[in-house]
Amino acid sequence: MTYEVLAELLLSRKGAVEDYPFGPEAAVFKVAGKMFALVALDESPLRLTLKCDPVEADFLRNIYGAIKPGYHMNKQHWNTITLDGFVPQELLHRMIDSSHALVVKGLRRAEREQLG
Repeated sequence: MTYEVLAELLLSRKGAVEDYPFGPEAAVFKVAGKMFALVALDESPLRLTLKCDPVEADFLRNIYGAIKPGYHMNKQHWNTITLDGFVPQELLHRMIDSSHALVVKGLRRAEREQLG
């Protein structure tokens, strides 16, 4: 998967914006100022870090070798996925949706309402 395709996928989520608070090698995708995805741009293949339910995070790590505890993140709540083709696209899309939804769920009511 190319960065352009991945960025388009991430930015298609409601309220998503792209930011570079850690420098040009890490694209951060946020909703209402809260991160739901991070892409390591200096890696080949790309690595994507997503927020995840702790039980699901552990389950996925046990099934897919390309899914590891979140790199430089809370290992219980974040997974880093190496985009080498071993994680099915359908699962990747579901994980992105879940990450976005978890972050939106944690927003204040007013912030959620602004998203529509």
